[in-house]
Amino acid sequence: MNATLHSAFRADQSLFADAAEEFIARNHFERPTLVIDRARVAAQYDALADGLGRASIHYAVKANPEPKIIRLLVEKGCHFDAASRGEIALCLAQGAAPADISFGNTVKKASDIAYAYGVGVDLFAADAEEELEKIAFNAPGARVYLRVIVENSAADWPLSRKFGCAPGALPGLLDHAVALGLRPVGLSFHVGSQTRRAAFWNPVLDQVAGLWHAAVAAGHDFDLLNIGGGFPAFYGEAIEAPRLYAAQVMQAVEARFGHVPHIMAEPGRGMVAEAGHIAAEVLLVSRKSPSDLHRWVYLDIGKFSGLAETMDEAIRYQFSTVHDGGETGPCILAGPSCDSADILYENRPVQLPEALRAGDRIVIRNCGAYTTTYASIGFNGFPPLDVIIL
Repeated sequence: MNATLHSAFRADQSLFADAAEEFIARNHFERPTLVIDRARVAAQYDALADGLGRASIHYAVKANPEPKIIRLLVEKGCHFDAASRGEIALCLAQGAAPADISFGNTVKKASDIAYAYGVGVDLFAADAEEELEKIAFNAPGARVYLRVIVENSAADWPLSRKFGCAPGALPGLLDHAVALGLRPVGLSFHVGSQTRRAAFWNPVLDQVAGLWHAAVAAGHDFDLLNIGGGFPAFYGEAIEAPRLYAAQVMQAVEARFGHVPHIMAEPGRGMVAEAGHIAAEVLLVSRKSPSDLHRWVYLDIGKFSGLAETMDEAIRYQFSTVHDGGETGPCILAGPSCDSADILYENRPVQLPEALRAGDRIVIRNCGAYTTTYASIGFNGFPPLDVIIL
């Protein structure tokens, strides 16, 4: 690992006492439980806000919508990116102002657009003609930003297939928005979830900057750039410290776009993931045959109970056990359900202690993002993930 990068990462990490880990060590849990330290969320917010400077943070509520976290971020002065009517209502209930909420999902029910507009939200995302028409009918005169597809994402989890318009479609969509009486105020994009280096943003920023300047030259009065999420969490591979990372992203944005009056950033994972760990239990350790090179380790939590991001093994969670420090060996990790798809890591087995046995506690680290909201309400009769907020 690059010594400078390692130092930057570790220097920032050392600011945080791991209260969630300490709480797990002191307590017993009957079922899988996520423990989140709000102080760590606050510290991550402060670091990102400091690095982003004049950009406003719109927390991606979908990452973790726990009301106590939303309330904390409201008190910190954070804004919010909502993906649904429910998330808008949640933010309002926790004290957020309508002007601080954007409806960032490009696929919305007409009735939800009307609800958002009715409660005072007037900033909407779109990437298609019909979506613009729904917004114009249900939120007349609203501000819209157009999401564009980006290529060459170096993220661990690219997000450009489902959302965004093709670059060639952008001029027509902007003109259509104006004709409908909407106010197209700018562009948005997503560099991809878990973009581990700030430098990975540069090729994507080059693409979007070209579209931005062409639209401005065509007469569109842009004043808002939504740079989306992508801010990473630590899952075993080195990442830059949040303050440094955010500052480097902003430098790259301003070098390409010049002075944009309003810049939005939408961290979700990078805000909450490292603040929480899951206390889980080993259910079974076995080999399919005496000659098997890999053990199978079954946990009481799986894809359907909170660990959906192990799909395609994109997110590589880290584990700790009471046997850490002893001899380890490769393991295929699986969840408790009777669904054969409930395998977490198989293509790249996980190294776990040879002493691991059924009944042992295993801590899954940095699970504060995209776990509680992915957990089913009772698949195979297993209860949803418990949550404790410190």
